[in-house]
Amino acid sequence: MLDSSKRRYRLRIVIPAYPAFNIYSRIARRTTALGPVCVASAANKMEKWDVEVIDENNLGKFGPRSETMGADHEFLQRQRPVDVVGLYGGLTSTIPRLYQIANFYKKQGIITISGGQHFVQETIPEALSSGIDYIILGEAEETIKELLQAIEGNQDISEIKGIAYLKNGEPVFTAKRESLTDFDKLPLPDFSLVRYAKIKLFPVERIRGCGMDCEFCTVKGRPRHAEPERLLEHISLLVETYNAKRFFIVDDLFGQQRDETIRLCRMLADYQRSIGRRLNITVQIRLDKARDQELLFAMRDAGIRTICIGYESPIEEELKAMNKHIRSADMLSLTRTFHKTGFFVHGMFIFCYPLQDNGCFKMSVNERAGYYKDFIRKAKIDTVQILLPVPIPGTELRDRLQRQKRIYPLEDIGWEYYDGNFPLFEPDEPLNSEEIQQISKRMMGRFYQFAYMFLVPVNILSFTGILFFFHNIRLGWMRWYRSWRNHLVRFGGWLILRKWTIAFRSDKFPQKLQKARQHLGRMQ
Repeated sequence: MLDSSKRRYRLRIVIPAYPAFNIYSRIARRTTALGPVCVASAANKMEKWDVEVIDENNLGKFGPRSETMGADHEFLQRQRPVDVVGLYGGLTSTIPRLYQIANFYKKQGIITISGGQHFVQETIPEALSSGIDYIILGEAEETIKELLQAIEGNQDISEIKGIAYLKNGEPVFTAKRESLTDFDKLPLPDFSLVRYAKIKLFPVERIRGCGMDCEFCTVKGRPRHAEPERLLEHISLLVETYNAKRFFIVDDLFGQQRDETIRLCRMLADYQRSIGRRLNITVQIRLDKARDQELLFAMRDAGIRTICIGYESPIEEELKAMNKHIRSADMLSLTRTFHKTGFFVHGMFIFCYPLQDNGCFKMSVNERAGYYKDFIRKAKIDTVQILLPVPIPGTELRDRLQRQKRIYPLEDIGWEYYDGNFPLFEPDEPLNSEEIQQISKRMMGRFYQFAYMFLVPVNILSFTGILFFFHNIRLGWMRWYRSWRNHLVRFGGWLILRKWTIAFRSDKFPQKLQKARQHLGRMQ
């Protein structure tokens, strides 16, 4: 327990580093995770606690870096020793690094707390035997305060809702904590608590939860929302204190609670007019929201420029397996509507999703790739992300594949590979894991190419072409800007893929995959 003679205590919340260079690495150096900042902001309001956040993926210019990966925690402890460390388990691929950090602090007698979407019934026993003292289940803003108060006063923790811990060597789960509904009682997320980080893209939110119930996703439950005024207050605060220009509204589905979303957009548009500045906002949205023209025009006026759409697949059978509730036949026309309204479209795909019942559906990996390539070309998607299915703990997908005994053993293919770049289970016939991985990377490689570097100056020099759109200057500017912007981004994507390929070659994943397949065969 803590030293009761201390007048103040320190909590350090750590966002673990990604295991290797991947598609998220570049953007991670310009942003941070919102969840840990929300939890830190709540704890920092406590009377005896000082809180800081260390994002190992964004250590800025002056952050203390380890020689291997992430932050130098020995340096951090010498400089600012902490009493409790919190560890963010929101990404399954960072869990091995999380355990490494937990064990470092545990050896020094520091109390360790963790939370995040990775921690479910299946994974908690492993976590509690890997250097974690307490696990917070679900939203943590209220739980962290109660837990810290109990630790501070050496009090009984069994009555604290929403935690798991070991007692006599066995996991104990306390009563479930109700989901938050009154967000106004929470402090606004305070990004000043994130030490060292250089944040250019600020994550903000209004709605938690998603009612779409996709099989592969951990976000479930009835959506809960804050008032639009709260989000506007947060954005305006960041503009005034950080000169912020770029925001990512992390709501899993922008457009839920339609009328209030439109009201938010109009408030954002009025705010930008009042300060004489245009903001650059990115959101995640469902494809079928393209049918709501009033919503789209309100979004455009609010400064929303990029929309991220989870297409997942252009193949009808795969969409049904995912519970996506959309028809592949509608995808092209809906995408064109988003483009006509003036949005950049970032398309997210899951390649070779396992069907609920393979039955009579037999399609080769090359045929599937053909569907994806044709759709992406016809839809003229600005940027794409093609990943492999990830059976994340706590999802129906993982439960189904486990029942079918198709997931590769963790001792062979560990959590560090759960980032969408690696095959993690035996695919449907007639597919094989190596082909799936190779072709998904090949599709990304054809979209993001080195040759686009040479087209950027050509596009910039074609600026005078806007004169041909004198009747509609806005349309002409948009076409010119979209062209050179996309070519620049595609060249940048080539650089990312090149670094990933180098990192992959230094790994021994093919040998691990072969061993995993052998072990899986013995289990079946």
